[in-house]
Amino acid sequence: MSTAPSTDLWIRRFRPAPEAAEQLVCFPHAGGSATFYLPVAAALSPRVDVLAVQYPGRQDRRNEPGPASVADLADRITDALAAWDDRPLTFFGHSMGALVAFEVALRMERAGTGPVRLFASGRRAPSRTRDEKVHTLDDDGVVAELRALAGTDTQFLEDEELLRMVLPAIRSDYRAVETYRCAPGAAVSCPITVLTGDADPKTSLDEAGDWEKHTSAQADVRVFPGGHFFLSERPAEVLAVLNGHFDAAAARRG
Repeated sequence: MSTAPSTDLWIRRFRPAPEAAEQLVCFPHAGGSATFYLPVAAALSPRVDVLAVQYPGRQDRRNEPGPASVADLADRITDALAAWDDRPLTFFGHSMGALVAFEVALRMERAGTGPVRLFASGRRAPSRTRDEKVHTLDDDGVVAELRALAGTDTQFLEDEELLRMVLPAIRSDYRAVETYRCAPGAAVSCPITVLTGDADPKTSLDEAGDWEKHTSAQADVRVFPGGHFFLSERPAEVLAVLNGHFDAAAARRG
């Protein structure tokens, strides 16, 4: 049974499963929050203990400054996850969260631990860059980007007061991810499963395939119908991939 704390500033457990043999750490997209993964926790508990990362600058952390960089965010999350090393960890990150998960995995592996697998969703390989400057746009430009990706509840975009509250965090997230540069040759030792939408404007299939350069183990790519937020459109199919991973882990345990 896990003796790790039930919650803290960084890690949220919406469906605690202390008896579960496996833990899944979920990293949100730019502008996202831990609650994005509430359906995942509900679907996988009590089989898997789902830990959702809460970045600063949003929801109950809205009075804190947003992330300064992906590296800074990864440093702080790595420290927070030190309390959760009693059971195997699997990482799942979407979009910006895939980069953050990758960087946390690198740090944990340097310390002699790390995830058993990284699921990198909706993001091109860390070494593949584009000249993106959403964080330099005015508020209308940032909102237009959110609408184009269709990853945010449109009701939220129409709430002017709420929008003003969250835009600073969204801008910080975009600045962190758009200025991120992967260290040359950076690679984890755990296998990577890449999930991507076949119509994602942010990630081509070629860019997704290059994740194989960032692991010394196996990498595979799963393609789903849909755009950048295919996982919200195909939740059952994404959950089936995760369940397959945890089925294999259970079989290995006997």
